[in-house]
Amino acid sequence: MKKKGKRCRLKVIIKQALSFLLHSITKDWWSMKVTIYDVAKEAGVSISTVSRVINNTGRISDKTRKKVLKVMEALHYQPSMVASALTGKRTRTIGLIIPDVANPFFAEIARKVEDRGRELGFNLLMCNTDNNAETEEMYLSLLKQKSVDGIIIGTTTKNYTVLNELLQAQFPIAFIAQDIPELAINVVKVDDFLGGYQAVSHLVSLGHKKIAIMLGNLNRTSDKDRLHAYQQVLKESDLEYDENLIVYTDYSMEDGKRAARELLTSSQRPTAIFACFDSLAVGIYQAAKELGVSIPEDLSVVGFDNTILSTIVDPPLTTVAQPIDEMGRQVVDLIIKEIDGEKHIKQRIVLPPELVIRQSTKRL
Repeated sequence: MKKKGKRCRLKVIIKQALSFLLHSITKDWWSMKVTIYDVAKEAGVSISTVSRVINNTGRISDKTRKKVLKVMEALHYQPSMVASALTGKRTRTIGLIIPDVANPFFAEIARKVEDRGRELGFNLLMCNTDNNAETEEMYLSLLKQKSVDGIIIGTTTKNYTVLNELLQAQFPIAFIAQDIPELAINVVKVDDFLGGYQAVSHLVSLGHKKIAIMLGNLNRTSDKDRLHAYQQVLKESDLEYDENLIVYTDYSMEDGKRAARELLTSSQRPTAIFACFDSLAVGIYQAAKELGVSIPEDLSVVGFDNTILSTIVDPPLTTVAQPIDEMGRQVVDLIIKEIDGEKHIKQRIVLPPELVIRQSTKRL
């Protein structure tokens, strides 16, 4: 009898467990099966109204919007981004391609783009290329496959073929802190020539005659414009133009340090260096410290960007400020207007830079 009683209790336990499991599976299955039609029916509105609530488009009263959102939450409804993409609808996602998020300038750009996108109901997918053309081409294709609504590019792209294909397909693209003048494309950038002119003119005004410039590479229009400004100031000031004082890097602090060591140990040692990125200026600081060169007593340094790095180095860095907040806001606004079909004419927005004088420069 005892064995029989144990078997009965075991059957009851197994039955209860199976019942609980079946209930859970059924509940999950039904929640997975909830569609936009179910939401519309439960809320007593049309499918198009639910779609407008999901995509945050069109004119809908707050009362209706809240009612639909409440039903979506109650039914555990999750809109399918993949389904939206397959039906040609927007995914409310923007791709951002930058060289390296470890560079404070691009990190701050990415943050401002993300913040503005979120304000307008868009998500951000960010990709780092490490200035590699093949990686960039891969990401351009990947982001298109992922059905992003548009792509913002901050890299030194040479993929004209890929870009032209996207532009011919009327796919929304915008550049930030970079430009390709030969392409009809939305651009938001700073006036790099003016910024470079301000930086070098400041050093000349302090009596410096042997001024070096540290660039990334001349694939970027920003580097080209800053170099042209450097050459222009030297010409106007009747100063010698010395190719040995023009150095190229991969934009990193480490390479900036390497280049600075070469400059500071050469027979043509400069009294001032214009670094075209704050990250390169930090590399100069590191090399100077190791070589016993004092900033600004022995060497004046001017950077470009006005990132957080410029205020935490010692002494604080004199640099050219880019309006990063405004650049991020405007490039997102431009691309979303194109996504929404509100703007068909491409714009090139060039914002003014500002020289911020701190303690890294001194009269010679």
